[in-house]
Amino acid sequence: MLDRYREESHFREEEHVDVAIVGAGAAGLFAAIWAGRNSEAHPNRIAVFDGAKKLGAKILVAGGGRCNVTHCRVTEHDFAGSSPAAIRKVLRRFSVAQTIQFFSDAGVELKEEETGKLFPVTDSARTILNALIDQSKESHVAIVHPARVAEVEHLPCNGAVSELKKEPRFRVVVESGVVLARHVIVCTGGKSLPKSGSDGSGYRLVEKLGHSIAKPLVPALVPLVLEESHWIRELSGVTVPTTVTLSKASGKRIFSCSGSTLCTHLGLSGPAVLDISRHWLIARNTDSDVQLSINWLPDQTAETVDELLQSRRTGAFGVLRQWLPDRLARQICIESGAPLVGDLTRTIRKKLVQNITATPLPVTGDRGFSIAEATAGGVPLEEVKLETMESRKCPGLYLAGEVLDVDGRIGGFNFQWAWSSGYVAGSAVAKSIIEGNAR
Repeated sequence: MLDRYREESHFREEEHVDVAIVGAGAAGLFAAIWAGRNSEAHPNRIAVFDGAKKLGAKILVAGGGRCNVTHCRVTEHDFAGSSPAAIRKVLRRFSVAQTIQFFSDAGVELKEEETGKLFPVTDSARTILNALIDQSKESHVAIVHPARVAEVEHLPCNGAVSELKKEPRFRVVVESGVVLARHVIVCTGGKSLPKSGSDGSGYRLVEKLGHSIAKPLVPALVPLVLEESHWIRELSGVTVPTTVTLSKASGKRIFSCSGSTLCTHLGLSGPAVLDISRHWLIARNTDSDVQLSINWLPDQTAETVDELLQSRRTGAFGVLRQWLPDRLARQICIESGAPLVGDLTRTIRKKLVQNITATPLPVTGDRGFSIAEATAGGVPLEEVKLETMESRKCPGLYLAGEVLDVDGRIGGFNFQWAWSSGYVAGSAVAKSIIEGNAR
């Protein structure tokens, strides 16, 4: 039996619910809250199923355990995947200001940091998860956990069209039983951090219901691995602002990202690298000639750096250490064959300029979905009605969050997508419940 808001893993065989939500992450809980708030659903008629051992695991690890709830300014240009126009339409339905107000009403104050990121003042992700759970409770949502959904079957249509919204349209098969639901919202996430529950199983569920998956499915916001012998791997712990550029072999720029970059014992991480990772991985799948390079002095060009090296009499190392950590400055000189002090030949100076402003990055791979913070790929937005997030392939099915082909850059953008798309889906289901009950 689905008792009112109780974490449980069992229920009566063929329990009937108005809404079955697959996935109790950010999008799933948010969709459940708004489905409950805005509908006349009887208590216990909204159920969220999650198969992860730890509820809200992805929320709890986000932002280093602080949970970067959103960003002060979010636009469609902060995302990739589906078309910007489609993403914008969903984001406008539930804005950053509404996100801040929601959490304020739930007793959670957010603070804006210099980067524009918003965190709870408690600096604890647990504050966010608790608020979502408490609001679910107030909306009469039953959280069934742990309970992995194995299959969602669309039932054949029986009876008049006017009766469709009253009758169960889905058979939801869970490990411990079966639920019959009038509506289903899939919020299973992508494939990133599979231990949190987003192991890609949601893609299989929606494919069986008629949806396609935009591919390649690759990790997003993931550290990159360099050749084992590369000198950057010797600089583990060095952090500097950089610009990382993706380009064709011809030199034509495809994409670039600026921000802090961290050298690691395996390669590179940090915001600039994480943001460009999905673009690199997708481009590499279609064009073997693409390459990455890094500018260690992002405010300088090759021309201005060349002028600096010629105008200063402190030697190459003396020039570079004014802007870069000593370890990095020294290594760049060594790799360029430049003496730490003394004059530079034209040939060596040219190589030094190259290594400062466009060090080639021989990327051999990435840290994988187990480390990635998001997934690139998923159900294209063209397969859902943007006003409701209802499937165009399967009536009564809704999708929200990372299962869709939308991934944001680092900084709270993926959470804002979860809040916005979850709100649209939950509110639309609530309206459908009311319309169905009125018939």
